[in-house]
Amino acid sequence: MTKTTGTAGDPPYLRIVAVIRRRIADGELAPGDRVASTRQIAGEWGVALATATKALTTLRLEGLVEARPRIGTVVAGTALAAPARRRTSPAPDPEQELSLDRIVRTAIEIADAEGLSALSMRGVAARLGVAAMSIYRYVPSKEDLVLHMADAAFGEESYRADAPEGWRTRVELGARTLWSLYRKHPWLAQLGSLTRPLLVPNLMVHGEWVLGALDGHGLDPTTLFDIHVLIYSHVQGLAVHLEMEAHAEAATGQSEDQWMDSRAPALQELVESGRFSTFTKVVGAFKDGYDLRLDALFEFGLKALLDGLTSTVERQEAVA
Repeated sequence: MTKTTGTAGDPPYLRIVAVIRRRIADGELAPGDRVASTRQIAGEWGVALATATKALTTLRLEGLVEARPRIGTVVAGTALAAPARRRTSPAPDPEQELSLDRIVRTAIEIADAEGLSALSMRGVAARLGVAAMSIYRYVPSKEDLVLHMADAAFGEESYRADAPEGWRTRVELGARTLWSLYRKHPWLAQLGSLTRPLLVPNLMVHGEWVLGALDGHGLDPTTLFDIHVLIYSHVQGLAVHLEMEAHAEAATGQSEDQWMDSRAPALQELVESGRFSTFTKVVGAFKDGYDLRLDALFEFGLKALLDGLTSTVERQEAVA
């Protein structure tokens, strides 16, 4: 990005805005093109993340850019279609409109578009157009904010009272519901582990659903909870890779396919070493290479897992 400026006396964020605005107006950035992320702007311009966030927020409010989940900030499709209309009444005070819900939703937007690592209290405040310290009146720390975000995200899906019968059908519904939430908010899978679980009410709703599906089938408490943990680990374990891949693509500038293509010499060396005959045979049998499809792998794994558990659940039910 060429660092031409607007007005010399403008604050740094406005000078950044002026450059990006000019590039959009000149056609250097077309609708749908990615705009530098907050971290990229901060690094290139030598400014704080909050300043970079404020620049992108200003462009967003002008209708020039928009945030798209798992893609980042892009030039809006109708960015230059119409000039901004002059306000006929004073703008509302952002401080007066501030609420915990707005803070949490704004933080989720940032994490969805740029990943959890791009989230900061200052960044959220800048996007909301308020002083950084205003956020702390509602949440005492970033850690607390992340818990609120997780609870809100997990609460976006629930279960109907007239859900289908049958333990397996109900478990499948619970697993697929969780998978859809991780797909929508990939950062969620990074927040907790099996040994140190994330304890927020709306995640417990999904756990309660699976436990309820397994309860009443004669399983002892340990076995019942083991099955619940095993199912959750399948969902969360695959979902972890959604955010990891997004980070890797942002860091390298390469898609998954491009990265694999760049590693072709290393793969060829492994194949030609003669040490891994089964690997060589299997890889050589692919007509167009192996396509790692996480959605298909999730479904395949869920079916295999439940097929294997059926005898345990239904045998105990028959005994009971």
